[in-house]
Amino acid sequence: MKLLTAAAFMLASTAALARPAPLVSIPSHDSFFNSIAAHCGKAFEGKVTVDNATGPSSFADKKLIMHVRKCNDRELQVPFHVGDDASRTWIITKTGSGLSLKHDHRHKDGSDDVSTMYGGHTVDAGFANMQSFPADQYSKELFVSQGIPQSVGNTWQMYIYPEQFTYRLIRQGREFRVDFDLTKPITPPDAPWGYGVN
Repeated sequence: MKLLTAAAFMLASTAALARPAPLVSIPSHDSFFNSIAAHCGKAFEGKVTVDNATGPSSFADKKLIMHVRKCNDRELQVPFHVGDDASRTWIITKTGSGLSLKHDHRHKDGSDDVSTMYGGHTVDAGFANMQSFPADQYSKELFVSQGIPQSVGNTWQMYIYPEQFTYRLIRQGREFRVDFDLTKPITPPDAPWGYGVN
């Protein structure tokens, strides 16, 4: 009898391990995530509205496009095209303890850039329309190794409203912001570098 009970327990434990972990989230994270996902498949043009960097901006006079390209219940892939440069993809992921934002940077041949997968994780509930992602430990170590320790203080923010999506980078003495018009979808661009075809 004890052997049967132990066997039944082991089978139940194995079945539990085989099941995917439940998607744990909170309302403000869900609302933010779902508001972006509602635009899945669409692309939108944006413009730089704040950039206090000294010297010429690499974004000046370039067509800026965000494309909510791939979506599932855990992850959103949003390429950010800067002119002909298709190296950037924002990846927003539900982690079970909040939301993660990563910047996937690739070369034209699809290989990883030295500076890739940096970003951060929410540390609070945020708001349905706005989430903040302070730099995580991986990103801080990456920035220091690349000789840009000022970026250790980076916080990325995203805002989503019915008519506008905003991507914003802030740290002491630095602000960069791009606003995208969600009322005027445009023809989606080709797949970003490293992501195959559309």
